[in-house]
Amino acid sequence: MASNILNIGKSALTAAQVGISTTGHNIANASTPGYTRQVVIQGAALAQNFGYGFIGQGTQVTTVQRVYSELLTRQVASSQSTSGELSTYATQMSQIDNLLANASAGLSPAIQGFFSSLQTAAANPGDPASRQSMLSTAQALASRFQALGKRLDDIGQSVNSDITASVSLINSYARQISQLNKSIEAASIAGGNPPNDLLDQRDQLIAELSGQIKVDVVKQDDGKYNVFIGNGQPLVVGSDTYALTTVRSPTDANRIEVGYVNNSTTVILGSNSLTGGKLGGLVQFREKSLDVIQGQLGLVAIGLAETFNAQHALGYDQSGTLGSDFFSIPAPQVAPSTANNGNADLTATVSSVSALTGSNYRVKFDGSNYTITRTDTGASQSFASLPQTVDGVAFDIASGSMTPGDSFLVKPTAQAATGFSVAITDVGDIALAGLPTAGNGDNENALKLAALQSAMTMFNGTTSFEGAYGQLVSLVGNKTNELKVMGTAEEAMLEGTIAAQQSVSGVNLDEEATNLLRYQQAYQAAAKVMQIASQLFDEILALGR
Repeated sequence: MASNILNIGKSALTAAQVGISTTGHNIANASTPGYTRQVVIQGAALAQNFGYGFIGQGTQVTTVQRVYSELLTRQVASSQSTSGELSTYATQMSQIDNLLANASAGLSPAIQGFFSSLQTAAANPGDPASRQSMLSTAQALASRFQALGKRLDDIGQSVNSDITASVSLINSYARQISQLNKSIEAASIAGGNPPNDLLDQRDQLIAELSGQIKVDVVKQDDGKYNVFIGNGQPLVVGSDTYALTTVRSPTDANRIEVGYVNNSTTVILGSNSLTGGKLGGLVQFREKSLDVIQGQLGLVAIGLAETFNAQHALGYDQSGTLGSDFFSIPAPQVAPSTANNGNADLTATVSSVSALTGSNYRVKFDGSNYTITRTDTGASQSFASLPQTVDGVAFDIASGSMTPGDSFLVKPTAQAATGFSVAITDVGDIALAGLPTAGNGDNENALKLAALQSAMTMFNGTTSFEGAYGQLVSLVGNKTNELKVMGTAEEAMLEGTIAAQQSVSGVNLDEEATNLLRYQQAYQAAAKVMQIASQLFDEILALGR
């Protein structure tokens, strides 16, 4: 019996030791990201039948278990994905908002300054100083367009770099999750109990991966995680990993796209497959905002240049010659896909400034029809042949032919701001007169040019140059504010979700201190039991002497 009591005390002592170790482990990892509180699960040892009844044999530690809520953990990961996307999108938009709305660096002051100098020149059309001032403010206006366009291009390049970095992180997380799947499986087979710390590390990696892209996690029967992104593309399947990569856009060498590698084949993923997290925010910002903003800014540049040039060509310069182009702008960009098999030379020209939308267009041939699709709205029109005019842009094939599947990306306005410049260098070439023989005192055309400032020449005659720019500033400002509001709300939701998860799984130091005292007392009591059992055993031995 003394031996039995000794074994009971020993089992209690062991259980108390495990409890103290587990509590100490919790305390040590209270600040470890992703750590889940662990508790000791113990039960009564199998009782022994002595004939007169069953006598307990002490306790046994069944397992050490995580206090874990799969639902709350998944909610945290999902919220992190949404919050990461909104935060990234808002940060990018804030850059443009600060740029366009700046009272000194924006476009409006430059437009107003140019037309103000034009009015001064109209008041004294023969004055060389007034003409030089007009030319100088025109050059300042061109510099402002170029600076804004260049800054948007720089933001696009920065997005390329950020996408590359995000893809690299996603691949790294995928490899680590795959390795942990292997380690968890091996540890579970060897010990029969869950390797809690490894499970925490894997869940933390899932959370960090969710900060980069939205993921769907499926748990296998053997405990491994399968991780999917986008429209069901596998990233991790058990011990196997699949990789994302970055590739140059087939229709835009300055644009980095995200590709999915499968069996040595790379497929470019569309924006619908890249949602959530930092990567999703970058892709959504570029496609839904940056492209639109570049097109709208270029639209203002083209609208001003083409309209001003048209009126300037109706006047006469100081030598009595009809005016030439005052401003110069680049032609629409047309880029064939690198996957094209045909030899078509697609051309695009602006046929109506007021009908321009600022959108880019994708032209695709299916063997029978040519489909022209707006990239910002997805609206498309199909034609049996070219040439065709859509939204003020005339599309035609100058030579060659398209084969089924061939496509082109057309950017009518995207680079107009960057390429905006003043074509005139001599003040005598400024056509301010209305008649060839009117002399330097004639300001008829100057007055007509000055009137263009408030003329409704944009968006099918609904607004002016400054009005179109104001709409762009308003669009950017509203979107930025919307993202900030949504981001703040999502951050609050994320904090609440994390708090709920931590209330279940987090380490409470006060609770752990109480547990330490409890296990210490249990340890002391178990030691006392073993001491008494030892004394009883000694007394029994003494009886035999």
